[in-house]
Amino acid sequence: MTDFQTRYIAARKAVIARDLQRLNPMQRKAAMTTEGPLLLLAGAGSGKTTVLIQRVYNLLTYGRGSDSDQVPEWATEEDLQFLESLPDQPDEEQRRRAVRLCAVDVPRPWEIIAITFTNKAAGELKERLAARLGPAANDIWASTFHSACVRILRRDIDRIGFDKDFTIYDSDDSKRVIKDILKEQNLDEKTFQPRSVLSVISHSKDQYESPEEFAAKHQHENDWKMARIARIYAAYVKKLRTANALDFDDIIYHTVTLLQQEREVLEYYQNKFRYVLVDEYQDTNHLQYLLTSLLAGGRKNLCVVGDDDQSIYRFRGANIENILNFEQQYKDARTIRLEQNYRSTQNILDAANAVIKHNTGRKGKTLWTDNGGGDAVTVKTTFNESDEANYVVGDILMGVNRGRNFRDTAVLYRMNAQSNALEYAMKRNGIPYKIVGGMKFFDRAEVKDMLAYLCVLNNPMDDLRLRRVINNPPRGIGATTLDKVALLAEQQGASLYEILRNADLFPELKSPAAKLLKFADLIDGLRRAGGTLALPEFYDEVVAQTGYVKALEEKNDMESRGRIENVQELKSNILGFLEQDPEDATLSGFLNEIALYTDLDSVEADDNCVTMMTIHSAKGLEFPNVYVVGMEEGIFPGNSAQYDEEELEEERRLCYVAMTRAKEKLTLTNARQRMLYGRTSANRASRFLEEIPEENMRWESKPEPKFGGMERDGAFGERYGESGGEGRFVHTDSYTTGGGWGGASIHAYKTPAKAAAKPLASTRRNTASAAPILQLQQGDMVEHTAFGRGMVLSVRPMGGDALAEVAFDTVGTKKLMLKSAGSHMKKL
Repeated sequence: MTDFQTRYIAARKAVIARDLQRLNPMQRKAAMTTEGPLLLLAGAGSGKTTVLIQRVYNLLTYGRGSDSDQVPEWATEEDLQFLESLPDQPDEEQRRRAVRLCAVDVPRPWEIIAITFTNKAAGELKERLAARLGPAANDIWASTFHSACVRILRRDIDRIGFDKDFTIYDSDDSKRVIKDILKEQNLDEKTFQPRSVLSVISHSKDQYESPEEFAAKHQHENDWKMARIARIYAAYVKKLRTANALDFDDIIYHTVTLLQQEREVLEYYQNKFRYVLVDEYQDTNHLQYLLTSLLAGGRKNLCVVGDDDQSIYRFRGANIENILNFEQQYKDARTIRLEQNYRSTQNILDAANAVIKHNTGRKGKTLWTDNGGGDAVTVKTTFNESDEANYVVGDILMGVNRGRNFRDTAVLYRMNAQSNALEYAMKRNGIPYKIVGGMKFFDRAEVKDMLAYLCVLNNPMDDLRLRRVINNPPRGIGATTLDKVALLAEQQGASLYEILRNADLFPELKSPAAKLLKFADLIDGLRRAGGTLALPEFYDEVVAQTGYVKALEEKNDMESRGRIENVQELKSNILGFLEQDPEDATLSGFLNEIALYTDLDSVEADDNCVTMMTIHSAKGLEFPNVYVVGMEEGIFPGNSAQYDEEELEEERRLCYVAMTRAKEKLTLTNARQRMLYGRTSANRASRFLEEIPEENMRWESKPEPKFGGMERDGAFGERYGESGGEGRFVHTDSYTTGGGWGGASIHAYKTPAKAAAKPLASTRRNTASAAPILQLQQGDMVEHTAFGRGMVLSVRPMGGDALAEVAFDTVGTKKLMLKSAGSHMKKL
């Protein structure tokens, strides 16, 4: 290579680097590495989308000029001197000449494909490309895997036996097909749940298995059920082909088949796409890996962007090996790490780095920032889930009092059921919040269903709730029958329940009378049982006798299991209610309490609210202030991770994702004991907390070393009691009968004074119940730490508490329970 060529290449790279000067050195290197396979390990908050945009800009402006040793034959010494002396701020004419001298083999926009996972991410990519490149961005294939495959299939799917006007089936369409097949093959739908069968078929397609390969794989297992699913799979594929239809998995499956079987089509797309970019590569499954390899198999100009430390979708089929083995698949691959973080403070990053380093299945990188050290990570150990929720709420209110907005805060949890205690505390303190990626606890259908049963048992004249539960689970009482019952009730001036109890007396109900009477007997029997059972045991009886959970168990799919957990979690509310107000431990009192909090939900919240979500839902988001709750063994990491190293490493990656959502303040909480699904368990602090260096955190109420098999320190020792050096767990989850039934209404499920006086119940820390009630009346002026000045519109006694409606000057009207609000509000 001549001196002229060496100088020209150096000058060209310097000019291009100057055009990308807004990037940090490693980002710039990534944007300028255009040729061959590239693995871009982009840490959390490292600006990977910016790098993608600038890389495409570089390609469409300079081609492979920044990554090439080619020097144009026509280049002169004058051209070289121009590049070497180009000013930092060239005018338009100078810029155009510089681009012409630096550009090498520039691709056209439609020769670049950028693939991401979600329509939202693809939309953001298109918008930012358009802002940087103008109209040329419209011709770039910036899309999801599925939308890119649909475009390919619309052009050539006829080569593999489908018509080009194929239909795409959604999940409901697929379930209907499976149901038809089950009938044709005389298979029981309860044994072969359509959703579960489709899940097995989907997994098989992800492995790129045909029905024949699936059958061969399982024929030696002597598994009766899998053998029949193989027949269902074969029939399902045949029906879809007959209907000229594709399901969601087929879109990628058939694209891979097309590219593998039709050499001409494969060569067309390998020539068409000179550059292939794939975002979130750590989340790709096997089919997506095959597709990517095929598209980039020509020039091998493949850039994959991802973070192996943020691979958290194994349960959806994501295969972390795709990113870990990239350099083995492409021997000449280059790897660039983006480790400068623009989101968080160094203390947060050091804590997250220390946790993730305990994983062995990773490429390795260390995040750093110029944002400063910031506050140490707060770790807070509380007594139970109620204390944890009260701590989080109190800390949020203190932050708001110091000028922080509610919208600055996110509360993250491992599973949706954990939101229950948090929502309860948020509502009691009038804190606006929203649930992302899930429904509010009391808005979930199964919770509404069980509350409807309890409402009917408390008041059988509640026609609205009775309509909700009479055929839920199915009892063969359809809408037509209910319409007849309703008409008779109107004619007789009676309730639906009264008609049901006397169904055999009405000729119009002769056919369904037996079913209606059976339901009425169920309600009558449960109401009688209420006179002899305490409220928690009564709830268990309602769950069992109504058959609601049994019907969900028979479905045996993931959604139903989640719904069962929510039905069980409602019992936690019952136990919490009894503990807070044992003097009003009646079904009526509980329903009034729940109605109050669900009514508060109807108040429209503005965007200034706390965000609550699972950690999975938080990926890609960031907040100034983040709380991660439930950091306990058995919760996070979950119990199943104790025996599966791969699952434990995924749980640790999930923890890393949670921690790196925080920009300024990160708080991690755990409880010594936690009630979930109506059961209380004592849990050790999560191992992830122990992995954080002491210099990066401040652990409040850290458990002392174990003593005699139980932890002892301060209030915890008081609650557990001590005898001869041994910790003694005081059980408080049993309630004996009290109160009874009177006439046709439920009077009480009383907890006797003896049970209410047990040591644990009497000494539990509960800010809400321990605080004195602020004495207010209509017209009083108050000052709230978060909401400012306001006037009391009304005060309504409620059990041992009171509900105040206050019109605040700046945030409008709020309803607050005075026991909870007392520590945050004063009378003026």
